[in-house]
Amino acid sequence: MHTDASGLIHHPDGCARCWWAGTDPVYVAYHDTEWGVPERDGRALYEKLILDGFQAGLSWITILRRREGFRRAFVEFDPEAIARFTPADVERLMQDTGIIRNRAKIVGTIAGARAYLAIEARGPGFSRFLWDFVDGAPIQGRAVDRAGIATETEVSRKLSRALKAEGFAFCGPTIVHAFMQAVGLVNDHLAGCHRHAACAALGARA
Repeated sequence: MHTDASGLIHHPDGCARCWWAGTDPVYVAYHDTEWGVPERDGRALYEKLILDGFQAGLSWITILRRREGFRRAFVEFDPEAIARFTPADVERLMQDTGIIRNRAKIVGTIAGARAYLAIEARGPGFSRFLWDFVDGAPIQGRAVDRAGIATETEVSRKLSRALKAEGFAFCGPTIVHAFMQAVGLVNDHLAGCHRHAACAALGARA
């Protein structure tokens, strides 16, 4: 196994993968099956946006290893249930070792659930709200090395402002860009990664 100058890691299975996946089996599986796949389900998009907010200041693998704990704590990320959380629920979650116990992020999750429901209520829904920022189709990145991968873009800045205006928290442009990459609003697999073409094809079919 070796990493080339572009940032691709060449694994024993013959596949070249983006540098950030490393060699951790959990991270590699996430890279190969989820990251960059266009997600159209509004509730799944809400979950991922919230988890990206919890990641702020941490590594994604830390969140990924606690994802089931987050799902249990936040009722499988059901916005209707979370929107009804009370201060007592916040205190309960502050004692939950299965998640990242950050009061501001927990409160932000509740605010985000209410924002999600408001967007859903006025139509055409949270998924459409997000996908409209890329005209309904993934932006296809063409970076050949890790230096070509942006940490934020004009689109992520616009979406960040829109999410904040709706009432979401922990959604700055860098977090939003990471979210966009993860849910396939942007295909930012390196051009030489074995997942780049697969995600591009999924975006084209959508």
